[in-house]
Amino acid sequence: MSTIASETELIREKVGQAVEILRQQKVDLWLTFVRETSAVRDPVLPYIYGHDVTWQSAFIVTRRGERIAILGHFDAETARRLGAYDEVITYHEAFSEPLRSLLQRLDPAQIAVNYSSNDSHADGLTHGMYLLLQQYLGDTPYAARLTSAEQVIGALRGRKTPAEVARIRQAIATTEQIYADTFAFVRAGMTERTIGQFMHDQVTARGLETSWEWASCPAVNSGPDTPIGHAGPTDTVIEPGHLLHFDFGVREHGYSSDIQRVLYLLRPEETDAPAPVRHGFATIVAAIQAAVDAMRPGMTGAQVDAIARKVVTDAGYPEYKYATGHHLGRACHDGGGVLGPHWERYGATPDYPLEAGHVYTVEPGLFVPGYGYMGIEEDVLVTESGTVFLGAPQTELILHRG
Repeated sequence: MSTIASETELIREKVGQAVEILRQQKVDLWLTFVRETSAVRDPVLPYIYGHDVTWQSAFIVTRRGERIAILGHFDAETARRLGAYDEVITYHEAFSEPLRSLLQRLDPAQIAVNYSSNDSHADGLTHGMYLLLQQYLGDTPYAARLTSAEQVIGALRGRKTPAEVARIRQAIATTEQIYADTFAFVRAGMTERTIGQFMHDQVTARGLETSWEWASCPAVNSGPDTPIGHAGPTDTVIEPGHLLHFDFGVREHGYSSDIQRVLYLLRPEETDAPAPVRHGFATIVAAIQAAVDAMRPGMTGAQVDAIARKVVTDAGYPEYKYATGHHLGRACHDGGGVLGPHWERYGATPDYPLEAGHVYTVEPGLFVPGYGYMGIEEDVLVTESGTVFLGAPQTELILHRG
Protein backbone atom coordinates (compact mmCIF):
# COMPACT_ATOMS: atom_id res chain seq x y z
CA MET A 1 0.00 0.00 0.00
CA SER A 2 1.23 3.48 -0.84
CA THR A 3 0.43 4.75 2.66
CA ILE A 4 2.79 2.21 4.27
CA ALA A 5 6.38 3.44 4.56
CA SER A 6 9.13 1.02 3.55
CA GLU A 7 11.10 -0.78 6.25
CA THR A 8 14.21 1.22 5.35
CA GLU A 9 12.35 4.52 5.64
CA LEU A 10 10.95 3.48 9.00
CA ILE A 11 14.36 2.50 10.41
CA ARG A 12 15.86 5.81 9.30
CA GLU A 13 12.95 7.60 10.98
CA LYS A 14 13.41 5.68 14.25
CA VAL A 15 17.19 6.27 14.35
CA GLY A 16 16.50 9.97 13.91
CA GLN A 17 13.91 9.80 16.67
CA ALA A 18 16.54 8.24 18.95
CA VAL A 19 18.64 11.40 18.68
CA GLU A 20 15.74 13.51 19.95
CA ILE A 21 15.11 11.08 22.82
CA LEU A 22 18.75 11.25 23.92
CA ARG A 23 18.59 15.05 23.90
CA GLN A 24 15.41 15.06 25.98
CA GLN A 25 16.82 12.57 28.46
CA LYS A 26 20.26 14.22 28.52
CA VAL A 27 22.05 10.97 27.68
CA ASP A 28 25.25 11.46 25.70
CA LEU A 29 25.44 8.14 23.88
CA TRP A 30 23.36 5.01 23.32
CA LEU A 31 25.25 1.83 22.44
CA THR A 32 23.61 -1.35 21.17
CA PHE A 33 26.19 -4.17 21.31
CA VAL A 34 25.33 -7.44 19.54
CA ARG A 35 26.79 -10.52 17.86
CA GLU A 36 25.46 -13.50 15.87
CA THR A 37 21.94 -12.11 15.99
CA SER A 38 20.46 -15.09 14.17
CA ALA A 39 20.98 -16.88 17.51
CA VAL A 40 20.26 -14.08 20.02
CA ARG A 41 18.57 -10.97 18.65
CA ASP A 42 18.30 -7.79 20.70
CA PRO A 43 14.60 -6.75 20.61
CA VAL A 44 15.54 -3.21 19.59
CA LEU A 45 17.44 -4.28 16.47
CA PRO A 46 14.42 -4.17 14.08
CA TYR A 47 13.99 -0.49 14.98
CA ILE A 48 17.58 0.61 14.36
CA TYR A 49 18.99 -1.86 11.81
CA GLY A 50 16.55 -4.49 10.60
CA HIS A 51 19.12 -7.12 9.62
CA ASP A 52 21.26 -9.78 11.28
CA VAL A 53 24.96 -9.41 12.01
CA THR A 54 27.56 -12.12 12.48
CA TRP A 55 30.59 -10.66 14.24
CA GLN A 56 30.52 -8.36 17.26
CA SER A 57 28.86 -5.11 16.19
CA ALA A 58 27.78 -1.81 17.71
CA PHE A 59 25.12 0.70 16.71
CA ILE A 60 25.79 4.07 18.27
CA VAL A 61 23.60 7.17 18.43
CA THR A 62 24.58 10.34 20.28
CA ARG A 63 22.61 13.34 21.43
CA ARG A 64 24.84 15.50 19.22
CA GLY A 65 23.35 13.63 16.27
CA GLU A 66 26.15 11.23 15.34
CA ARG A 67 24.90 7.89 13.99
CA ILE A 68 27.72 5.38 13.77
CA ALA A 69 27.89 1.63 13.18
CA ILE A 70 30.87 -0.63 13.86
CA LEU A 71 30.59 -3.95 12.03
CA GLY A 72 32.66 -6.78 10.73
CA HIS A 73 33.96 -6.16 7.23
CA PHE A 74 31.50 -8.51 5.54
CA ASP A 75 28.42 -6.97 7.22
CA ALA A 76 29.35 -3.37 6.46
CA GLU A 77 27.83 -3.03 2.99
CA THR A 78 24.36 -3.82 4.35
CA ALA A 79 24.71 -0.97 6.83
CA ARG A 80 25.87 1.43 4.12
CA ARG A 81 22.89 0.59 1.91
CA LEU A 82 20.51 1.14 4.82
CA GLY A 83 21.48 4.80 4.98
CA ALA A 84 20.57 5.20 8.65
CA TYR A 85 24.18 5.62 9.80
CA ASP A 86 26.39 8.46 8.68
CA GLU A 87 29.59 6.59 9.50
CA VAL A 88 30.21 2.84 9.10
CA ILE A 89 33.45 1.62 10.70
CA THR A 90 34.73 -1.85 9.80
CA TYR A 91 37.20 -4.29 11.30
CA HIS A 92 38.68 -7.72 10.55
CA GLU A 93 40.25 -9.05 13.75
CA ALA A 94 39.52 -6.95 16.85
CA PHE A 95 36.25 -5.16 17.56
CA SER A 96 37.66 -3.54 20.71
CA GLU A 97 40.09 -1.33 18.82
CA PRO A 98 37.56 0.71 16.79
CA LEU A 99 35.17 0.80 19.77
CA ARG A 100 37.76 2.22 22.16
CA SER A 101 38.99 4.68 19.54
CA LEU A 102 35.46 5.90 18.84
CA LEU A 103 34.57 6.34 22.52
CA GLN A 104 37.79 8.26 23.07
CA ARG A 105 36.86 10.54 20.19
CA LEU A 106 33.28 11.10 21.41
CA ASP A 107 34.12 11.03 25.16
CA PRO A 108 30.55 10.51 26.43
CA ALA A 109 29.67 11.18 30.07
CA GLN A 110 27.05 8.40 29.98
CA ILE A 111 26.82 5.30 27.80
CA ALA A 112 23.34 3.79 27.80
CA VAL A 113 23.38 0.04 27.09
CA ASN A 114 20.51 -2.38 26.70
CA TYR A 115 19.78 -3.89 30.10
CA SER A 116 16.69 -3.51 32.29
CA SER A 117 15.04 -5.19 35.27
CA ASN A 118 11.61 -3.78 34.32
CA ASP A 119 11.28 -3.99 30.56
CA SER A 120 12.05 -7.21 28.66
CA HIS A 121 12.25 -5.27 25.39
CA ALA A 122 15.06 -3.12 26.82
CA ASP A 123 17.02 -6.11 28.15
CA GLY A 124 18.67 -7.32 24.97
CA LEU A 125 22.29 -7.16 26.13
CA THR A 126 23.14 -10.64 27.38
CA HIS A 127 25.18 -11.08 30.55
CA GLY A 128 28.03 -12.51 28.52
CA MET A 129 28.08 -9.53 26.19
CA TYR A 130 27.97 -7.14 29.16
CA LEU A 131 31.02 -8.87 30.65
CA LEU A 132 32.76 -8.70 27.28
CA LEU A 133 32.03 -4.98 27.01
CA GLN A 134 33.43 -4.45 30.51
CA GLN A 135 36.53 -6.38 29.48
CA TYR A 136 37.05 -4.28 26.36
CA LEU A 137 36.64 -1.04 28.30
CA GLY A 138 38.28 -2.19 31.54
CA ASP A 139 41.33 0.08 31.42
CA THR A 140 39.39 3.11 30.14
CA PRO A 141 37.12 5.51 32.03
CA TYR A 142 34.14 4.33 29.98
CA ALA A 143 33.51 1.04 31.80
CA ALA A 144 32.27 3.08 34.78
CA ARG A 145 29.99 5.20 32.61
CA LEU A 146 27.63 2.41 31.51
CA THR A 147 24.00 2.90 32.47
CA SER A 148 20.67 1.34 31.56
CA ALA A 149 19.08 2.29 28.23
CA GLU A 150 15.65 1.29 29.57
CA GLN A 151 14.16 4.77 29.29
CA VAL A 152 15.71 5.38 25.88
CA ILE A 153 14.35 2.15 24.43
CA GLY A 154 11.00 2.55 26.17
CA ALA A 155 10.59 5.94 24.52
CA LEU A 156 11.75 4.69 21.12
CA ARG A 157 9.34 1.75 21.11
CA GLY A 158 6.52 3.65 22.79
CA ARG A 159 6.42 6.87 20.78
CA LYS A 160 4.89 5.64 17.55
CA THR A 161 5.58 7.72 14.47
CA PRO A 162 2.79 8.32 11.93
CA ALA A 163 4.34 5.60 9.75
CA GLU A 164 4.13 3.12 12.62
CA VAL A 165 0.54 4.07 13.42
CA ALA A 166 -0.38 3.50 9.77
CA ARG A 167 1.00 -0.04 9.99
CA ILE A 168 -0.92 -0.76 13.19
CA ARG A 169 -4.13 0.60 11.65
CA GLN A 170 -3.68 -1.74 8.69
CA ALA A 171 -3.22 -4.75 10.98
CA ILE A 172 -6.36 -3.74 12.88
CA ALA A 173 -8.38 -3.37 9.67
CA THR A 174 -7.32 -6.84 8.56
CA THR A 175 -8.20 -8.28 11.96
CA GLU A 176 -11.64 -6.71 11.82
CA GLN A 177 -12.26 -8.25 8.40
CA ILE A 178 -11.24 -11.70 9.62
CA TYR A 179 -13.56 -11.28 12.60
CA ALA A 180 -16.45 -10.34 10.30
CA ASP A 181 -15.82 -13.43 8.15
CA THR A 182 -15.58 -15.58 11.26
CA PHE A 183 -18.86 -14.34 12.76
CA ALA A 184 -20.58 -15.25 9.47
CA PHE A 185 -18.98 -18.72 9.59
CA VAL A 186 -19.85 -19.61 13.21
CA ARG A 187 -22.61 -22.16 13.80
CA ALA A 188 -23.83 -23.94 16.91
CA GLY A 189 -22.45 -27.46 16.97
CA MET A 190 -19.00 -26.43 15.74
CA THR A 191 -16.02 -26.82 18.04
CA GLU A 192 -13.70 -24.06 19.17
CA ARG A 193 -10.98 -25.84 17.20
CA THR A 194 -12.99 -25.69 13.96
CA ILE A 195 -13.44 -21.94 14.33
CA GLY A 196 -9.79 -21.45 15.23
CA GLN A 197 -8.76 -23.33 12.09
CA PHE A 198 -11.03 -21.13 9.98
CA MET A 199 -9.31 -18.03 11.38
CA HIS A 200 -5.87 -19.54 10.78
CA ASP A 201 -6.88 -20.22 7.19
CA GLN A 202 -7.77 -16.54 6.77
CA VAL A 203 -4.36 -15.50 8.09
CA THR A 204 -2.55 -17.96 5.82
CA ALA A 205 -4.54 -16.87 2.76
CA ARG A 206 -3.33 -13.30 3.33
CA GLY A 207 0.30 -14.35 3.76
CA LEU A 208 0.43 -12.97 7.30
CA GLU A 209 1.41 -14.10 10.79
CA THR A 210 -0.55 -14.07 14.02
CA SER A 211 0.37 -11.44 16.60
CA TRP A 212 1.53 -14.01 19.11
CA GLU A 213 2.16 -17.76 19.18
CA TRP A 214 0.24 -19.47 16.37
CA ALA A 215 -1.12 -22.25 18.61
CA SER A 216 -2.88 -19.81 20.95
CA CYS A 217 -3.84 -17.07 18.48
CA PRO A 218 -6.76 -17.06 18.22
CA ALA A 219 -8.11 -17.93 21.62
CA VAL A 220 -11.68 -19.18 21.15
CA ASN A 221 -13.67 -19.65 24.37
CA SER A 222 -17.21 -21.01 24.34
CA GLY A 223 -19.36 -21.25 27.43
CA PRO A 224 -18.58 -21.48 31.14
CA ASP A 225 -16.27 -24.52 31.15
CA THR A 226 -13.63 -23.66 28.54
CA PRO A 227 -10.16 -22.67 29.83
CA ILE A 228 -9.54 -18.91 29.67
CA GLY A 229 -6.10 -17.44 29.07
CA HIS A 230 -3.11 -17.95 26.81
CA ALA A 231 -4.25 -21.27 25.39
CA GLY A 232 -5.55 -22.35 22.02
CA PRO A 233 -9.02 -23.58 21.04
CA THR A 234 -10.28 -26.91 22.38
CA ASP A 235 -12.84 -29.48 21.28
CA THR A 236 -15.52 -27.72 23.34
CA VAL A 237 -18.74 -27.60 21.31
CA ILE A 238 -20.40 -24.22 20.79
CA GLU A 239 -23.96 -24.29 22.09
CA PRO A 240 -26.91 -21.91 22.33
CA GLY A 241 -26.73 -20.06 25.62
CA HIS A 242 -22.94 -19.72 25.40
CA LEU A 243 -20.86 -16.60 25.32
CA LEU A 244 -18.31 -17.01 22.54
CA HIS A 245 -15.14 -15.04 23.26
CA PHE A 246 -12.20 -14.41 20.93
CA ASP A 247 -8.71 -13.00 21.44
CA PHE A 248 -6.88 -12.53 18.15
CA GLY A 249 -4.53 -10.34 16.15
CA VAL A 250 -2.34 -10.36 13.06
CA ARG A 251 1.12 -9.04 12.33
CA GLU A 252 1.15 -7.08 9.08
CA HIS A 253 4.03 -5.00 7.72
CA GLY A 254 5.87 -5.92 10.93
CA TYR A 255 3.26 -4.47 13.32
CA SER A 256 0.59 -6.15 15.41
CA SER A 257 -3.07 -5.85 16.34
CA ASP A 258 -4.63 -7.31 19.48
CA ILE A 259 -8.42 -7.35 19.64
CA GLN A 260 -10.95 -9.29 21.71
CA ARG A 261 -14.56 -9.72 20.67
CA VAL A 262 -17.55 -11.49 22.19
CA LEU A 263 -20.89 -12.75 20.88
CA TYR A 264 -23.85 -14.54 22.43
CA LEU A 265 -25.53 -17.57 20.85
CA LEU A 266 -29.27 -17.20 21.32
CA ARG A 267 -31.35 -20.11 22.53
CA PRO A 268 -34.34 -20.95 20.29
CA GLU A 269 -36.80 -19.13 22.56
CA GLU A 270 -34.62 -16.03 23.07
CA THR A 271 -34.76 -12.74 21.18
CA ASP A 272 -32.11 -11.06 23.34
CA ALA A 273 -29.29 -12.07 25.64
CA PRO A 274 -30.23 -12.81 29.27
CA ALA A 275 -29.96 -10.00 31.81
CA PRO A 276 -26.69 -11.27 33.39
CA VAL A 277 -25.03 -11.31 29.97
CA ARG A 278 -26.30 -7.83 29.09
CA HIS A 279 -25.13 -6.50 32.46
CA GLY A 280 -21.67 -7.99 32.02
CA PHE A 281 -21.34 -6.62 28.50
CA ALA A 282 -22.46 -3.11 29.55
CA THR A 283 -19.97 -3.18 32.42
CA ILE A 284 -17.00 -3.98 30.19
CA VAL A 285 -17.98 -1.40 27.57
CA ALA A 286 -18.28 1.21 30.34
CA ALA A 287 -14.91 0.22 31.84
CA ILE A 288 -13.18 0.55 28.47
CA GLN A 289 -14.78 3.92 27.75
CA ALA A 290 -13.92 5.24 31.22
CA ALA A 291 -10.28 4.27 30.73
CA VAL A 292 -10.08 5.75 27.24
CA ASP A 293 -11.73 8.98 28.38
CA ALA A 294 -9.09 9.33 31.10
CA MET A 295 -6.04 8.46 29.02
CA ARG A 296 -4.00 11.59 28.40
CA PRO A 297 -0.27 12.38 28.36
CA GLY A 298 1.02 12.52 31.92
CA MET A 299 -1.41 9.98 33.36
CA THR A 300 0.28 6.88 34.75
CA GLY A 301 -0.67 3.37 33.80
CA ALA A 302 -1.69 2.66 37.40
CA GLN A 303 -4.13 5.58 37.37
CA VAL A 304 -5.78 4.36 34.17
CA ASP A 305 -5.95 0.80 35.46
CA ALA A 306 -7.63 1.93 38.69
CA ILE A 307 -10.37 3.72 36.74
CA ALA A 308 -11.27 0.70 34.60
CA ARG A 309 -10.93 -1.73 37.51
CA LYS A 310 -13.30 0.32 39.69
CA VAL A 311 -16.05 0.21 37.05
CA VAL A 312 -15.91 -3.59 37.11
CA THR A 313 -15.81 -4.01 40.89
CA ASP A 314 -18.46 -1.33 41.47
CA ALA A 315 -20.74 -3.38 39.20
CA GLY A 316 -20.39 -6.31 41.61
CA TYR A 317 -17.72 -8.39 39.85
CA PRO A 318 -14.36 -9.58 41.23
CA GLU A 319 -11.37 -7.68 39.92
CA TYR A 320 -9.65 -9.22 36.92
CA LYS A 321 -6.20 -10.59 37.72
CA TYR A 322 -4.24 -8.95 34.92
CA ALA A 323 -3.40 -5.45 33.71
CA THR A 324 -6.01 -3.34 31.96
CA GLY A 325 -3.72 -2.87 28.98
CA HIS A 326 -0.26 -2.90 27.47
CA HIS A 327 1.75 -1.23 24.71
CA LEU A 328 1.16 -2.49 21.18
CA GLY A 329 3.55 -2.23 18.24
CA ARG A 330 6.03 -4.54 16.57
CA ALA A 331 5.31 -6.95 19.39
CA CYS A 332 1.86 -7.64 20.76
CA HIS A 333 3.16 -6.95 24.28
CA ASP A 334 5.46 -4.14 23.29
CA GLY A 335 7.38 -3.27 26.45
CA GLY A 336 7.65 -0.03 28.35
CA GLY A 337 4.81 0.94 30.63
CA VAL A 338 1.70 -1.05 31.42
CA LEU A 339 -1.85 -0.01 32.31
CA GLY A 340 -1.67 -2.08 35.45
CA PRO A 341 -1.85 -2.15 39.23
CA HIS A 342 1.07 -2.00 41.65
CA TRP A 343 1.65 -5.74 41.72
CA GLU A 344 5.14 -7.17 42.15
CA ARG A 345 5.17 -8.81 38.74
CA TYR A 346 4.81 -5.45 36.99
CA GLY A 347 7.76 -3.81 38.75
CA ALA A 348 7.93 -0.05 38.16
CA THR A 349 6.10 -0.16 34.82
CA PRO A 350 2.63 0.95 36.13
CA ASP A 351 4.19 4.29 37.11
CA TYR A 352 5.43 5.14 33.62
CA PRO A 353 3.50 8.14 32.25
CA LEU A 354 1.46 7.98 29.06
CA GLU A 355 2.79 10.03 26.15
CA ALA A 356 1.39 11.23 22.85
CA GLY A 357 2.13 8.57 20.27
CA HIS A 358 1.68 5.63 22.64
CA VAL A 359 -0.54 2.81 21.38
CA TYR A 360 -2.18 0.65 24.05
CA THR A 361 -4.66 -2.14 24.33
CA VAL A 362 -7.54 -1.66 26.78
CA GLU A 363 -8.93 -5.03 27.88
CA PRO A 364 -10.86 -5.37 31.15
CA GLY A 365 -12.83 -8.57 31.55
CA LEU A 366 -15.18 -10.52 33.79
CA PHE A 367 -16.84 -13.91 34.03
CA VAL A 368 -20.61 -14.27 33.72
CA PRO A 369 -21.51 -17.37 35.77
CA GLY A 370 -23.24 -20.00 33.68
CA TYR A 371 -22.51 -18.28 30.36
CA GLY A 372 -18.76 -17.74 29.97
CA TYR A 373 -16.08 -15.09 29.71
CA MET A 374 -16.90 -11.49 28.82
CA GLY A 375 -13.79 -9.87 27.43
CA ILE A 376 -13.46 -7.01 24.96
CA GLU A 377 -10.16 -5.50 23.87
CA GLU A 378 -9.62 -2.32 21.90
CA ASP A 379 -6.46 -0.76 20.44
CA VAL A 380 -6.11 2.98 21.06
CA LEU A 381 -3.73 5.85 20.31
CA VAL A 382 -2.83 8.51 22.88
CA THR A 383 -2.70 12.02 21.41
CA GLU A 384 -1.96 15.44 22.92
CA SER A 385 -5.71 16.10 23.25
CA GLY A 386 -6.86 12.65 24.39
CA THR A 387 -7.11 9.08 23.17
CA VAL A 388 -8.76 7.70 20.04
CA PHE A 389 -9.79 4.21 18.96
CA LEU A 390 -7.73 2.85 16.07
CA GLY A 391 -10.55 0.56 14.95
CA ALA A 392 -14.29 0.32 15.39
CA PRO A 393 -14.93 -0.50 19.08
CA GLN A 394 -17.47 -3.14 20.00
CA THR A 395 -20.29 -1.28 21.71
CA GLU A 396 -23.14 -3.72 20.91
CA LEU A 397 -23.29 -7.35 21.91
CA ILE A 398 -23.32 -9.53 18.81
CA LEU A 399 -26.36 -11.83 18.94
CA HIS A 400 -25.99 -14.98 16.89
CA ARG A 401 -28.74 -17.43 16.01
CA GLY A 402 -27.46 -20.52 14.31
